[in-house]
Amino acid sequence: MVYRSLEEALLDLEKNHLLVRIQEEVDPYLEMPEMARQAYAQQGPALFFEHVKNSPFRAVCNIFGTNERARFLFRDTFKAAETAIQAKADPVAILKHPAQWLQMPAIGLHAFPTNTESAPVLFEECTLADLPQVQCAFEEGGAFLTLPQVFTEDPDSTSIFKSNLGMYRIQISGNDYIQNKECGLHYQINRDIAAHHQKALERGKPLRVSIFLGGPPAHTLAAVMPMPEGLSELVFAGILAGRAFRYHSYEGWCISADADFCILGEIAPDLKMEGPFGDHLGYYSAKHLFPYLKVKHVFHKKNAIYPFTVVGRPPQEDTTFGDLIHELTRSMVPQSIAGLHEINAVDAAGVHPLLLALGSERYLPYGNPREPMELLKIANALLGFNQASLAKFIFIAAKEDAPQLSVHNIRSFFHHMLERIDFTRDLHFQTATTVDTLDYTGTSLNHGSKVVFAAAGAPRRTLGENLSDCVEGLSLPPLFSNLRFVMPGVLVIQAPAEASMKALTETIAHWEHREKFPWVTIADDSDFTAKNLDNWLWVTFTRADPANDIYGANEGVSHKHWSCIAPLCVDARMKPHHQKPLEENPQIAKSAETILAKALQNHSLKSAS
Repeated sequence: MVYRSLEEALLDLEKNHLLVRIQEEVDPYLEMPEMARQAYAQQGPALFFEHVKNSPFRAVCNIFGTNERARFLFRDTFKAAETAIQAKADPVAILKHPAQWLQMPAIGLHAFPTNTESAPVLFEECTLADLPQVQCAFEEGGAFLTLPQVFTEDPDSTSIFKSNLGMYRIQISGNDYIQNKECGLHYQINRDIAAHHQKALERGKPLRVSIFLGGPPAHTLAAVMPMPEGLSELVFAGILAGRAFRYHSYEGWCISADADFCILGEIAPDLKMEGPFGDHLGYYSAKHLFPYLKVKHVFHKKNAIYPFTVVGRPPQEDTTFGDLIHELTRSMVPQSIAGLHEINAVDAAGVHPLLLALGSERYLPYGNPREPMELLKIANALLGFNQASLAKFIFIAAKEDAPQLSVHNIRSFFHHMLERIDFTRDLHFQTATTVDTLDYTGTSLNHGSKVVFAAAGAPRRTLGENLSDCVEGLSLPPLFSNLRFVMPGVLVIQAPAEASMKALTETIAHWEHREKFPWVTIADDSDFTAKNLDNWLWVTFTRADPANDIYGANEGVSHKHWSCIAPLCVDARMKPHHQKPLEENPQIAKSAETILAKALQNHSLKSAS
C-alpha cells in the first residue's frame, strides 16, 4: 500500500480495525500520553484523538504500537527497503541472488527525492502554541515534540543527498523559551546534525533547520534509521514509502511537501536550558544547556493530524522502531565489521547501556585453551560503529563455541558468558570516555566509562541453578540482606547507600560456592530487581558506571589491567548524581483507563456489527 499522507495511512488502519477514534475531548497534558502507554501495554490499536483540549488539531499515537501493525503499514514496500540496504552494504551478495535483480528498477523509481511546486503543508500558518501541548511526565519542563523529523543541509554542499533527517527531541514550551518564537533542539552526542552545526559555526552563519511532523509513516521511520554510509534518509524514505520523498523550497528552507506540519527556523548563536524530560532509559534527564531554534514559520496542511509517541522505560512504542531497524539492517552490520555475526542493543536495558554481540574467534586456532583475541578487535570496532559506539557494557561471545547461540535469547546468552568468562583476564575497561547524553551514571554529562566482557573457549564453571545452591556458607556483612535468585549464575543482594562494597567483596571472596554465582547485582530493592529478567536488566545496566560501580573479590591491577575472581559485584544502587525514575500518576492513569476502555468498547461493538 502506498500512502500519500498520514491520513491515508490512518484510514487504512481504521478500515482494518487497527485504529480507534477517541471522540471526547482529551487533555494532551499527561492524559493522552497515559492512554498511549496503556494502549501499547495492551498491544491495542492506534488512537486517533478527534478533540484535543486547547488545540484546533487532531492527534494520533500508537501508530507503530505492535510489530504486526508496523509491518502492515509497510507490507508492500518493506522487502524493497531491506533489499536496498543490503545492496548498499554488500553489492556482491545482491549479484549472487538474481531474483532480487528484478526489484532494483522499481526500487530506483522511488529512491530519488523529487522537487515539487505543490506543497500541501503550506496551506496555512499557525503557532507552536496551537499544536497539541503533549507532556508525557509530570516533572517535564514543558511540551515536547516526540516524533519530529529534523532536517538540515550540509553548509558545504547544495546536494539534497548530503542532507540529514534525524529525530531529536524538540521542546516547544516552558523554561526560558520565548513562546512561539523559540524551541529547544536537543541533539545528543554522536548525531549527524552536529557536523552540519559545526560547519555553520565555522562559517559564522546560523544553521537553517526544518522540522517535519507527520506525512507518510515511512518518513517517520526514516528519521530514526541508522543509514549505511552514502545512503540518504530521504532516499530510504522514498523506497519504504513506495513513493519518492517530495520536497519544496521555501525562502531558503527545504520542506517536506507532504508533511502535516513544518516548523522553520535557525539555530541561535547561544544556548538555553532544555528539559527536564522523561527519557527512554526510564528516568528524567535534567536541565542542560542545548541549542535552540529561532522560529520563523509554522505551517500546516489542511486538516493536519499531529502524531506523537510516549517516551519512557522500555518497552514503549520505540521498541517497535528498534525491531524494524534490526530487521532492516541485519545484513549491514556483519558487512561493516569483519568477524561480527550479530548484535543486540538490549531494549529492556534502555538500548545503549547494554550491547550483546556474537563474533568469530579465529586467532591462533591451534591454541588450547582458547581465549578472546579476535573478539577484542571486534569489540573495539563496535565501540566506533554508528550508534553501537554508545554502548556502555558490551558482552561478546565466540560463535564457534555455540553455533546456535543468539544474542536475542538473553538468558541463554548470559548463561553462556558466565560459564566461560575469566575475570582475571576478560574484562577490558575504557575508564574515561564519552557516553550517551541520556546516561547519568558517569562523572558528568556525556562523560563516563565502558567495559567489554569477552568469552571464548570451553566452560570453566558450572552455574548455580536455584536459590538453594547459594545460601550454604554465605554470611552477608552488616546492612546487606534479602538475597534473591535471578537466573543461573546471577544473584541480587539488597543494601542501603551506606553499605560498604569493600565489606561485601571481602566476605564473598571466602564463600565456597562463589564460582556457582559469578554475577551479583547490588540493588536498593532486590525483590523488585529479581522479579523478572527485564527488571534485572534495567536496574543493573542503567544504574551502573563500569569504572565506578564494578567490584570483585580479590580485585587488583597489574600492568594497568583490572582483575578479580568470581563473583563480580555490580553496584546498581541509586546514587546522588543519578536522575529520578519516571513514576505513574494514579489519578491520571485511572482517568485515561476509563476513557480508553469506553473507546475500545465502542470500537468492539462497531467491529462486531
